[in-house]
Amino acid sequence: MEKKKELQVAALENGTVIDHIPNDQLFKVVSLLGIKKSTTPVTIGYGLDSKKMGKKGIIKIADKFFKADEIDRISLIAPSSQLNIIRDYEVVEKKLVGLPDELVGIVKCNNPKCITNNEPMRTRFQVIDKENVTLKCHYCEMKTKKEDVIIQ
Repeated sequence: MEKKKELQVAALENGTVIDHIPNDQLFKVVSLLGIKKSTTPVTIGYGLDSKKMGKKGIIKIADKFFKADEIDRISLIAPSSQLNIIRDYEVVEKKLVGLPDELVGIVKCNNPKCITNNEPMRTRFQVIDKENVTLKCHYCEMKTKKEDVIIQ
């Protein structure tokens, strides 16, 4: 007789599920989203089996629907993750996070001489490599790799 394995996690009435988060990036996403301050229920799954990824992380947040800039922040850390929008216990929308072509006001330029670090203005970066996450500052043209990104 085959044993059926199931993960028992409470269903979400309304909110967002962030799925397919690389396991090693899960707690960075948790920190980035400020989940510790959440006033609604949050479920975090770490080290879950995934056919695609081997192991993955998942975050379920009740009554939370992300704005575009929040999704862009997630994309810097976990660009291959997926958002499932839940309403009345049903998945009403699925979207891949993915990096946009441009990030405005999200990333700090690493060049201390860049105008964005010396004047009160928003940063602006072109995403020049979506797979490896490489950004280029619109103002000083300094390139920043994923491991050097500082999220504002």
